[in-house]
Amino acid sequence: MTDKINEHQGVHIQGHIKIHDPESGEVIVDKRNAIHYENMSLSLAESLGNGGSGWIHEMSFGNGGTSVDPTGIITYLTPNSTGANASLYSQTFSKVVDDRSVSNTDPVRNKIETRHVSGTNYTDVLVTCLLDYGEPAGQDAFDTSTDQNSLYVFDELGLKAYAADGNGRLLTHVVFHPVQKSLNRLVQIDYTVRVQSLTGFNEG
Repeated sequence: MTDKINEHQGVHIQGHIKIHDPESGEVIVDKRNAIHYENMSLSLAESLGNGGSGWIHEMSFGNGGTSVDPTGIITYLTPNSTGANASLYSQTFSKVVDDRSVSNTDPVRNKIETRHVSGTNYTDVLVTCLLDYGEPAGQDAFDTSTDQNSLYVFDELGLKAYAADGNGRLLTHVVFHPVQKSLNRLVQIDYTVRVQSLTGFNEG
């Protein structure tokens, strides 16, 4: 008699972002994001297989996620979460958040942490990115812009994987109401990606 074990398992991934002013405590955006499952599966496999790429490397920002009509009504585009070459609608800025990378100019405030509670079947990857007063270069002095298409009025962002050629895959994408980054404010993004193992065993 041969014992058979049928293993039913899966991996669930979800993301959440919080954009806030670390000085005033003002929360600007607080919502879930879309996962690009094809690209994420490649990154997970590359990381497990020590493939030399695939891990989270940078946070990208853009201004193409929304449109505003003359009456002020905002239309939100669907996040790009399919297709191997998916990207932000209009990327205007990016910042390295991998604190082990030599390209990270401020690894104390731009970093990746892994958080796990023993005995649970999920682990959180917390990505922190701080846009300092002087970032990005060329921004307006005050957050009073009425031009929603300005380079640094952000309404989309995503996490990208490391790639040796600099063209990392888009792993996540979120679209939100326009937020202007200007010289008079700090903006911090706390981006959480939760990886959860869903496993059960049936003997037959």
